[in-house]
This record gives sequence, C-alpha cells and structure tokens, in this order.
Amino acid sequence: MSEEKTLPEVDLSVLDEIIDKYKGQRWSLIPLLQEVQEKIGYIPPEGIPQIADGLDVFPSQVQGVISFYTGLYTTPRGKNIVKVCRGTACHVRGGKTILKLVKQHLDLDEGETTSDMEYTLETVACIGVCAIAPNMVINSDNYGQLNPKKVTQIFSSRGKE
Repeated sequence: MSEEKTLPEVDLSVLDEIIDKYKGQRWSLIPLLQEVQEKIGYIPPEGIPQIADGLDVFPSQVQGVISFYTGLYTTPRGKNIVKVCRGTACHVRGGKTILKLVKQHLDLDEGETTSDMEYTLETVACIGVCAIAPNMVINSDNYGQLNPKKVTQIFSSRGKE
C-alpha cells in the first residue's frame, strides 16, 4: 500500500555514549537496547555489532533479544502507533471490518509506517477491554465500541481522512 522507503542515516556515535554506561555488563543488554530505542526511535541494525562488542557478547545474542521482545524494533516507527485488536470479542463484533477501514484511512498494511513517519499500524492479540469491543488504541488513547462512522470521525479529527 505505501511506497518503499529506505532507512534514514543514523549517526552511530550516539551509541558510544549509551554503551559506555553499560560497558562489559552483559546483564544490561535489555536496558541498553531500551535506551538506544528511546534515543534514536529504534535500534539500528548496523549498530548491533557495536552494541555486542561493548557488552562482550555475540551480535547474534543481541539480535536474538531484539527479535524475542515485541517492544524492541529495528525499523523506525511512526509518531502515532495505531493498534487494532484482533481478539475474539473484537473479531465477533466486527473487528475485521474495523481493521480494513483503518488500513484504508492510513493507506497502510499491518506493520507498515507512513512515509511521513506519522503513523505505524499494528494488530494485537488482545487489548484487554473486551467489554467495549471492537476497539483500537492510538498511542495511549483507547477507542471502543467502534463502527465505521466512529473510525472515520477518529481519523478525521486527527487530519487523516
């Protein structure tokens, strides 16, 4: 749906300052990765060998941790993260239609980010508010009892018609 984009250039010297705080402390891999992601917005794949070297671990160990945890990303994400629920309650109450409409409004498929880095679309197994299904979360705002009209209103108010 969205056009192909290349990853932005990242100044990997930014990693040096973060790695220095954790140098040689293997236990600190996750906090280090979280800090890198917080500072840069994601974990640049080309920085993985540098991180591994700083903690005296193999790059495959760093990559293994990144791929295991769903909260760690190796690609840039949008400023607004849209999570559409695919849980049973949402599915039964029209969640498939809601996902289709959100994809249309954002012109994205699951896992994609708009070229302006404004939105990233994700689906999740369950948001945990089944009583107001179908629902979605945009950043930390939960929208429930969704229908096509509400989805249009939500994105219209955000300037994404």
